[in-house]
Amino acid sequence: MKKPRITEWTELRGIAFLAIVMQHSIAEYIYRADIEQPDSIMLTMIYHLTRFGTPTFVFLSGVMLFYHHRNTKPEYPRFIRKRFGDIYMPFVVWTLIYWLSVRIFTPAFWLAGIPDFRSLIRELFIPQTGYHLWFVIMVFQFYILFPLFWTGAKAIQRRIQNTSRFTPMQVIIGLILFAAVLYALLMQWSYYNMGGWTESMSEPWSTLLQYRSYSWVMYWFYFLLGAVCAWSVDSWRSWTTKILPWTICLFIGMYIWLGYDVLRGSGDVVNLNISTYLKPTTFLIIMAQMFMMYGFLVLMRGKDTRFQRLLAWIGRYSFGGYLVHALVIYAIAYVTRPLQLSGWHLPVTLLSFLVTVGIALAISWALSKLPGSRFTVGLIRKPRLTPNPSATVDKRNSPERTPSPGSTRNPGTSEPF
Repeated sequence: MKKPRITEWTELRGIAFLAIVMQHSIAEYIYRADIEQPDSIMLTMIYHLTRFGTPTFVFLSGVMLFYHHRNTKPEYPRFIRKRFGDIYMPFVVWTLIYWLSVRIFTPAFWLAGIPDFRSLIRELFIPQTGYHLWFVIMVFQFYILFPLFWTGAKAIQRRIQNTSRFTPMQVIIGLILFAAVLYALLMQWSYYNMGGWTESMSEPWSTLLQYRSYSWVMYWFYFLLGAVCAWSVDSWRSWTTKILPWTICLFIGMYIWLGYDVLRGSGDVVNLNISTYLKPTTFLIIMAQMFMMYGFLVLMRGKDTRFQRLLAWIGRYSFGGYLVHALVIYAIAYVTRPLQLSGWHLPVTLLSFLVTVGIALAISWALSKLPGSRFTVGLIRKPRLTPNPSATVDKRNSPERTPSPGSTRNPGTSEPF
């Protein structure tokens, strides 16, 4: 039987997409030479409202995988073949698009004769022109290793069920807290120690540490949380609403601290890298934001407001929007970079954000209607049902009232994140 759709997951995906587009829009303007200090400070404040975006996508990847495979281990060849088409092929297509789009405006590209395809191969492993595509490389590692994660999660689940000293809920909470401490230590080493380790290590270890943000190892805790949520959706909803006052307080405290930390550590130009994902304090604000957002969405369940429908629509086309949004930012920057925007960086950033979101989602929606949409935006087109005019159907007993699982598939149900 088809599993019921959990609406808040799609809505949360929409919010995470908006957060990521805002981050990248801010990064386009905050480092410009003509920016004034008030604009820098305001953009930094907005930036710290968006840190949950990328880790939330990792969390949702874990949620979707474990939710759809709670009872049965996936058949690996079929599983990885489907994910390769839904996730990795769009990555390859858009890597080529970004590689070409940057170079067609460079005269040296046309004068060189034979293009430097080595740079294209490099983009498939270390994206530069499509700078945001690193995330697809990282998250795809979770899909490759998913059978191992599933086996480990099942073993832990059996042990939890067999415990008699503590309730399953107490054990789960204890395991989450223990894993959070381990992950915080990993973030501590990553931010304060691993940079120095790269200088003393030989290849390939020094390169692996240098590009550690591309590795699933640096994001495993969010994937673990996705498994917990998927296997106990009702309990997760209850937790996020009960601890909502505490997550709000934690978010406010960490929001103030991160803003102070960035302004204190920056010189004349704000350094947003101080708030990298791989840092203990950033981990705390991400957790506060993620639980807080989820709690708010749970409280809104069943209301079916226009805002919720908008978030659901954004979430449905967010993967395609994510793939294309940097190209839209490039196009806007082509117009804005020659301009003197002193005193206007904040409003121009907000305007660029809105334009980018609108165009990126429109392109994602349009591509989802075309043949081959699976390989461009990770969505499968909804087949048109052709009615049989010669058939006479008694509507009271019509099979349309109990559609088959295949006929209920919506565009966007192939959700890679």
